Amino acid sequence: MKLISKVQVKNKNGLHTRPATAIVKMLQNVKSDVTFTYKGDTINAKSILSILMLAAKMNAKITISVEGENAEETMEQLVRAFDNQFEEQQ
Repeated sequence: MKLISKVQVKNKNGLHTRPATAIVKMLQNVKSDVTFTYKGDTINAKSILSILMLAAKMNAKITISVEGENAEETMEQLVRAFDNQFEEQQ
């Protein structure tokens, strides 16, 4: 099963090191394939360098694609993390 969802980066500094690290930690034991697409670039969301290379700023819209085992649970965790700004204070 392949799930696709759009999220908005709410962090004032965009997808910088702290949220990128949180994403990679969240996905480290996930067996699904997870990709982010932004401005035509699609990257492996399990790679911190790839996430940082997206250079997604605040209010950027990112498309998340999750395919494989536990796809629904993985998507829910990612969408919740983006909505909660990765627990960063504004």
